[in-house]
Amino acid sequence: QLQFVESGGGLVQVGGSLRLSCVASGDDLRHYPLGWFREAPGKEREGVSCISESADRTKYPDSVKGRFTVSRDNAKNTLYLQMNNLKSEDTAVYYCQVVLNCDGWTTLAPVWGKGTRVTVSS
Repeated sequence: QLQFVESGGGLVQVGGSLRLSCVASGDDLRHYPLGWFREAPGKEREGVSCISESADRTKYPDSVKGRFTVSRDNAKNTLYLQMNNLKSEDTAVYYCQVVLNCDGWTTLAPVWGKGTRVTVSS
């Protein structure tokens, strides 16, 4: 069964940077589009990036566009999220998932990892 382990979160000041990683086991990620999602306190989970199987297409919502960069290393079965110029509203728990495609945010795997917490302080 596909499982994810996210890491790289932490406490950072406004304007700082973090790089998140997501390592998968149980399947070969190279066959799937992948997404990063976040869940802030009191808010619904939202997609913050998507990358196609071959990394030739990425997608971001306006809230993070120009600040976040998603990448993947299929040989390592790993997904990354570089987050720059962080804002207080980026505070959330971040998760990775398999998605249907980068036209939407439909997830496919039944299991979510524990996520990695990002806290941006002002």
